[in-house]
Formats: sequence, structure tokens, C-alpha cells
Amino acid sequence: MSKVRFIADLHLGHKNMATHRGFKDELEHDEHIISMWNSIVHKRDLTYILGDVTMETSKWYFRLDELSGRKIVVLGNHDMPKDIPELLKHVDKVAGMIQYKGIFLTHAPIHPMELDYRVSRNIHGHIHEKVVTREKWESGKPIVQVPHEKYHCVSCEQVNYTPKTLEELGITR
Repeated sequence: MSKVRFIADLHLGHKNMATHRGFKDELEHDEHIISMWNSIVHKRDLTYILGDVTMETSKWYFRLDELSGRKIVVLGNHDMPKDIPELLKHVDKVAGMIQYKGIFLTHAPIHPMELDYRVSRNIHGHIHEKVVTREKWESGKPIVQVPHEKYHCVSCEQVNYTPKTLEELGITR
């Protein structure tokens, strides 16, 4: 049975991101992402890549062909509109935002107001190692910031460079 998975912020071929993430260089970084991806994604699986495939270049799109399964990209702030025709040679579809099972799939987190009446959750990237938080209240006063349960960041750093299913993200239907 095929699975649907989510990941963001691959930044393929981006040397500065690779070293920031603790890799020797962009080649080691990309090989790690490809290895982790292919260890769990099968040819019939669908993976949503939630933005920032590369860093404002189509030069590294060929690496997408090394990733198993079908791929849909939700564009991020570093995915250039002029490169979409080239990107479409390596993925099944490109979109600005997608609604999937009552969840908005976006690159950047959506405004909290959208969660009040449009969708129940938001799977996103963009913020890398950070998380969206909310205030926890006691006795009518905010006491601490806690992770917001309706936001699920799937930036590579947060998902161990491995695309995740809804269940793995703690989202039950």
C-alpha cells in the first residue's frame, strides 16, 4: 500500500545550509538526504516537498530524480517562479498551497486565524529548527510558551532528513 509523506527545506546543492546543518559540504548533505529518503519511500509513495527544494537555482533539480516515489512541490520563498518549467521535469506537480485531508500544506506557517475556521492543522517548513508556539495559561495568566499542537514543521532538521507520514507527525484522522 502506498503512503503519503511530508518534508520541507531540502536546500539541495546549498553549501552554506549544508555546513550549518553539520555536514562537510553540500555533496555529503545531499547524499544524506537521498539515503534517508530512499530508506523509507517506495516507488508508489507520494511525498509532498513543502518548499525550498534548492537555494534559488535549478542547477540541482536533477537530484530530485534520485529520490524514490512521486513528488509534489509546494513552492517556498527560495523556489524561483522562472524555474518552475525545469522543476516540472523532475516532479509530478507544483503548487503554491495545497489542502490535504483538511490540512493546509504550505511552505511558511499560516496565520492562526485560518486554523479557526478553514482547516484543522498546518504542515509546513520554512522555520527550520524552530517551532510555532502558543501561550499556556494558568489562573487567567500566560505562564509559558509551548509548541502549538496545530502546526507541524517538517523542515529537514526536524524530521531527521526523512519524509514523515501523518501518523508519524502525530496527526490522527
